[in-house]
Amino acid sequence: MNATLKRMLRRPYALASMFLFDPLEVANKWRALGIYARNARAYGRINRGSSFDIRWRDLWYRSYDRYSAAGDVTFHYFYQDLWAASRVHDAGVTRHVDVGSRLDGFVAHVLPFCDVCYVDVRPLPARIPRLTFTRALLTALPFASNSIPSLSCLHVLEHVGLGRYGDPIDPGGHVHAAAELARVLRPGGTLLFGTPVGRERVCFDAHRVFDPDTVTGLFGDLRLVEFSFIDDNGRWRETGATFADARRCDYGCGLFRFEKPCPA
Repeated sequence: MNATLKRMLRRPYALASMFLFDPLEVANKWRALGIYARNARAYGRINRGSSFDIRWRDLWYRSYDRYSAAGDVTFHYFYQDLWAASRVHDAGVTRHVDVGSRLDGFVAHVLPFCDVCYVDVRPLPARIPRLTFTRALLTALPFASNSIPSLSCLHVLEHVGLGRYGDPIDPGGHVHAAAELARVLRPGGTLLFGTPVGRERVCFDAHRVFDPDTVTGLFGDLRLVEFSFIDDNGRWRETGATFADARRCDYGCGLFRFEKPCPA
């Protein structure tokens, strides 16, 4: 399939996936039905263990998984979470606060060596060793000003104020949330921040995409000490990354490490 045709089909595919079903997944399910039937017959002929006979009530069709890759490292989260976890580890942090990032990604990466206070607008029923949970809005963080030395917020700010996760509708939610992150960060402290970058827009009610200059403007009182980004092809531009390169993305991911200056 050539590049022009892929671009033409991208939007219809996205709309069908969001509102109806994933056409590619359905096609692969139908494609694998014959393989499933052949495998079931072969298993039945060979199997000699009655405990593991195929039974109707236990059928679980997954033969279409053969058409997936062994793992997905091309989307934002893999490199973003790896980047942030390595920064926390290398800094020797033993107590960290995270606001809304992936529990099964970044937070899981750092828990083996670091206690984490995790904040999210949604409830968390699980109890996890070394994890303390606080339910709160990102626009009203339950921390004192200038109190947190190590802070992260990864692929979260772009959602604030769109109602996707049950938070109030607020077109300026990202502005208020950024102000809260800056408020609670201790002078000399570090904020690890990730968000979509590229053509600036809102994709309601999923997320916003920011121009990189907008991001630094949101955190105007903080100092940017590191920037890299993940491009539209899922490649991590870890070194030599520029705002101009990120701005050319349609849906990239900017990785920003900010520090809060100490008073003179």
